Amino acid sequence: MNKQEKKSRYLAGISLAIMGAGFLTTIPVQDQLWGRLLQGGFEAGLVGGLADWFAVTALFRHPLGIPIPHTALLPKNRDRITKALVRMLENEWLTVTSITEKMKKISFTDKILNIIRKELDSTYTKAIIQRFLNETIEKMNFEQLSPLLEKEIKHYLYDVDAPRFLKSVADGIVTRGYDESAFDYILQETEKWAKTAEAKQTMGKLGKQLIETSEADGLLKFAIQSFNQFMNEERLGQMMQTFLLNRIRNVRKADNRYRMLILEWIRKELVEIDKREQLMNEINDWKDRLVDDLKLESPLNQLLDKAKERMVQYVNQEDFVDKKVIPMILRFLTDLEADDSKVTAIEKWIHSQVALLIERNHSKIGALVKENLDKLETETLIDMMENHIGKDIQWIRVNGAVCGFFIGLVLTIFKMII
Repeated sequence: MNKQEKKSRYLAGISLAIMGAGFLTTIPVQDQLWGRLLQGGFEAGLVGGLADWFAVTALFRHPLGIPIPHTALLPKNRDRITKALVRMLENEWLTVTSITEKMKKISFTDKILNIIRKELDSTYTKAIIQRFLNETIEKMNFEQLSPLLEKEIKHYLYDVDAPRFLKSVADGIVTRGYDESAFDYILQETEKWAKTAEAKQTMGKLGKQLIETSEADGLLKFAIQSFNQFMNEERLGQMMQTFLLNRIRNVRKADNRYRMLILEWIRKELVEIDKREQLMNEINDWKDRLVDDLKLESPLNQLLDKAKERMVQYVNQEDFVDKKVIPMILRFLTDLEADDSKVTAIEKWIHSQVALLIERNHSKIGALVKENLDKLETETLIDMMENHIGKDIQWIRVNGAVCGFFIGLVLTIFKMII
């Protein structure tokens, strides 16, 4: 109880005491005119003060503890008062319509976006984002993705058109001149091999075997036999090595006729590779068999595990949330605010959900009030009511005493006149 309530309660008691004291004091002088006037005023004031005290007290409890009928009105009618209060809250003060109309004036989207922006600057929110990302990545079971990825990769490879792919590759080789570069590379590597002693020896043996196994008649057979007696493996290998190296050097020249013929044949084969139907079918069959035999689950699991580790490392970088996540969220919020149609749609959805929530739970307002009131003991409830409205109630007593005093004066004067 605050000082003002105590003051009003003391004032009510003082006013009643003044009226009682005034009545007693004027008894000895009641034969005098002024004494009769004052006594009539104090008497009426005392009666009015006592009557108002009785009436005010009767609201909350039995006056003087005496169970007089029609007193202690609030305790006796607690249930009825509670129900009336609940009905008043639900049907008059806090109706579904009034609450809904009030909610419509609130821009939830702006408030939510402002709260999000404000919270994004807090260390606590950043820590939550960091922890959420870590937990999300850790809980991701990448092994479940392996069969799906393997299936999709194989499906893609099955759908690859090998002839079209080879045609594209062949056209690229011809367009970029890779065929000539490849041909020069082969000549270069062949020349390196032809210069070796091993190549010389190999070519000598092959040449000797060719001469000895050659079948001929007459003069040609005599010539071959004579040549074979004259040439050994070393000489024959030297001749073949020299011949091969000379031909390679000539073919490597840009204006060599044989070079141009070979390149022309290579380019023709590359350009028309898709027209070789049998070759393309064989390549497609080979490609399908290769795809069938592919076992990708284990490599994919290893790849996904490494990807998961790198994701965790990337997310756990000290400035990841500040430099990556927060700017991304802020850009999203800015773009959202700039799109009036989206904001309107979101606001409309929020209001509809709030209205639905209010409609579904409106009865809980009264139930909550009743539940809280029922938890209070009667004396506690009475004390709370007295404390909150005590000032006005005490002034009723003061006003009763004062008004009674003046009414008593008027009535006394009236009786004296009559």
